[in-house]
Amino acid sequence: MADTKINIAEIDPVWDRIRREAEEAVRKEPLMGGLVHACILHHKSIEKALSYRISAKLASNEMSMVILREIAEEAYRDDPSLIDAARADLVAVHERDPACHRLLQPILYFKGYQAVQAYRVGHWLWKRGQRDLAYFFQMRISEIFGIDIHPAARVGKGIMIDHAHSIVIGETAVVGDNVSMLHSVTLGGTGKEEQDRHPKIANGVLIGAGAKVLGNIKVGECSRIAAGSVVLAEVPPCKTVAGVPARVVGEAGCDQPAVSMEQGLPDIQ
Repeated sequence: MADTKINIAEIDPVWDRIRREAEEAVRKEPLMGGLVHACILHHKSIEKALSYRISAKLASNEMSMVILREIAEEAYRDDPSLIDAARADLVAVHERDPACHRLLQPILYFKGYQAVQAYRVGHWLWKRGQRDLAYFFQMRISEIFGIDIHPAARVGKGIMIDHAHSIVIGETAVVGDNVSMLHSVTLGGTGKEEQDRHPKIANGVLIGAGAKVLGNIKVGECSRIAAGSVVLAEVPPCKTVAGVPARVVGEAGCDQPAVSMEQGLPDIQ
């Protein structure tokens, strides 16, 4: 009797769904066929597709797509947690962004998702001691996507950056899991300190558009930072802060603000 055992490793419902969405996209808009085939349908796995997408975006006359693709593929082979994070980020964008209707969209079109995946490869290089290559990734990510994440920064999984314009995340910043932020957010330092000088964002935090969090301060789990706020002091867990400088104005309003994306302020007495 022939061996009919199925290799479980080859079964990937997420990737199968993305491919189905890609095929449907080509049926509906044949002019997109070249892009969709190159980015999705020519690849056997999500890591191969991401390697291609990252390298195509970051390639320049200074560094070829072939070299960048080899770097990304090596990163994914060496550290499977990069793909786990990429999947978690993909689900986060799909669940939290009302403009995202298919898993296909972030890979093809959303610069926040693409930039974070490119950063993750740069962070892998940084941890291996390949600092100049990591800086090159940072430079190209900033030039192409308008997002500046230092390769030494530590960013968790399940990250959603909506609109993703003018994001800055400093060298010693830490971002936990399941964090959501909108455009023009800065996680920066103050003064000219050279050691641990950037914010520590706990799990489940929602950071509104234009918010600035400055200095080596902790933002507590499942808290909310209102749009346009300047945060200079520690934020307790499960609270909402707003203002310049920011102060506590109420509770977070729900268990998972980063998932609900609810940004309305509580009634302020």
